[in-house]
Amino acid sequence: MNNNSYKAGIYIRLSDADEGKSYESDSESVLNQRNILMNFVKEKGFAFVSEYVDDGYSGTDFERPGFSKMISDIKQKRINLVIVKDLSRLGRDHIMTGYYVENFFPENGIRFISMQEGYDNAFNQASNDSSTFIFACNDYYSKQNSIKIRNVLNDKRRNGKFIGSAPSYGYLRDPNDKGHLIPDPNYAPVVKKIFDMAYKGIGLSAITTYLNENKIKTPSSLKRRNHYAKNKYNSKWTISSVKRILKNQMYVGDMVQRVQTKVSYKSKKKKTLPKSSWDIVKNTHKPIVDRVIFEQVQGNVKRINYTVKTKREKRLFENLLYCRECGNMLTLTYKKKQNYWTINCNRYSRDPKRKMCESHFIPYDKLEKSLLATIRKTYNKYLKSIDIPDIVREINDKKKNNFSKQEKIKELRSKEKEYLNKLDMLYDDKFKGLISEEMYKRNAEDVEKLLSKLKDDINILKKESINNKTDNGKLYEEKIKALIDIDNPTRELMKTIIDKIVIDKNRDIEIFYKFKNLF
Repeated sequence: MNNNSYKAGIYIRLSDADEGKSYESDSESVLNQRNILMNFVKEKGFAFVSEYVDDGYSGTDFERPGFSKMISDIKQKRINLVIVKDLSRLGRDHIMTGYYVENFFPENGIRFISMQEGYDNAFNQASNDSSTFIFACNDYYSKQNSIKIRNVLNDKRRNGKFIGSAPSYGYLRDPNDKGHLIPDPNYAPVVKKIFDMAYKGIGLSAITTYLNENKIKTPSSLKRRNHYAKNKYNSKWTISSVKRILKNQMYVGDMVQRVQTKVSYKSKKKKTLPKSSWDIVKNTHKPIVDRVIFEQVQGNVKRINYTVKTKREKRLFENLLYCRECGNMLTLTYKKKQNYWTINCNRYSRDPKRKMCESHFIPYDKLEKSLLATIRKTYNKYLKSIDIPDIVREINDKKKNNFSKQEKIKELRSKEKEYLNKLDMLYDDKFKGLISEEMYKRNAEDVEKLLSKLKDDINILKKESINNKTDNGKLYEEKIKALIDIDNPTRELMKTIIDKIVIDKNRDIEIFYKFKNLF
């Protein structure tokens, strides 16, 4: 193919660890990667189609939006050429990087070029042979780099130095010492105001409303706004964001870090650590809030969010009523002075001024009477049409069938792990030179075909199991027949025959039954 026949996509990646480094050249930045790659595209006369950028993503993680979009475009034949500055930009996990370079790209007719290593799969050249070694080196480098960085960061944390990506709302990095925090003159007063309001006993909802009405910027809106960044921003204050500030010990001048930790250097998954494992160093920076006030507010926050638990029996339709507009459960409230129950949307009633939803206010007893009349009529008509012996047979058959499917899924899952382990071993054997490139490709292709079929079989079985559960209304019928006294209904009966009751802002009601609609 002539170069102008290639539809090029350039892939750019910059990890969080890369940011802020002092490089001998700026070739690692997104801007400079783009310039280098675009100059290469123009020089070679390729037809440029698209760029794919992942800014702030680790090379050991392949669930990146830019990378996923590139794979999608490859499958849709939008591009047939992928160019990166160097192999580590594509990825640092040697197994996954090797799979894409040596299997996925060739199988999908993709020409792949890595500029720095001189790798180009369109030609059988000596520089291509070193790729497997480079993949392993990049993986090893990633692991060693992770260990070194972690050790350095641990030392800084223990010495009370701030190492996070962004300081807590109300603080800034000290321009003379990036590990030291100073109050932000613009937003430290906001933090102080939030604590003052909470100290006076003002509720979280009222504080949230005050912040939104005064158009005060939220913590997330102050973070860097990068077109390619993965962070999401919320322009509105919520009760949760206010509560996070009120519970943040950083505001009394203590450095609180290592609240979460990564499962491994290859995983983006984090786990929350118990407070006993946090790194807390006291009096490292200027406080915004007095420690006495902070402690008092912690008690107020608990009281604000404290839900009184009583031994009362739940009302007949409690936990079955839902708001059509926002999907939240409708809350029952007892009006002690008037001695009656009401329902309303919890999201609306928490703060009516913010209009998070619409009012669904209804006296509960009136609603219950109306619902029961409708349910009795529907239920009695339904009971006359059912065949109990037939139901019993269907229940038994479907229970056996579902159990058999679940056992088969377990068996296939076990087989899936075996195939994945086999792929890993094949790649390691190729890397160690125990098998040839041709043998690796042939065997890996066979295993991948088996793995693909296995996954299809698992998905089919899972869908059948779900269908049996969701489309299996008659499984409830015998239980209903045994329990039922429709003139004296119980909550157990209501939960058995009703899936949910949806009410909209106009008080229109729709009942979703767990048995099939006969009408």
